[in-house]
Amino acid sequence: MAQGPDRDENAGQEMVTLFSSSNVDAELETNNIHAILQASGIPSMVVGPSVIPSLEFQVQVPRANLEEAEKVIAEAQAAGPEAAAEAEAATE
Repeated sequence: MAQGPDRDENAGQEMVTLFSSSNVDAELETNNIHAILQASGIPSMVVGPSVIPSLEFQVQVPRANLEEAEKVIAEAQAAGPEAAAEAEAATE
């Protein structure tokens, strides 16, 4: 099957999983990661159950943004909770 121009243009928009977890705190961690990505201008979406919390939650980003998203999350993890509290205080 030949790939047309529309297929090539949308190749970077395919959503891929950046994070997934079924831990007890999965929903909280997923929402935190999603918020960090959104604040950094990286499109993302949360995938997961809202009724059955024992199932897996995911954060997905367009394939074209995967490397940037991984970098942003790694920087946030390295900065730790103190940096998050400072950033939140700066926006209030």
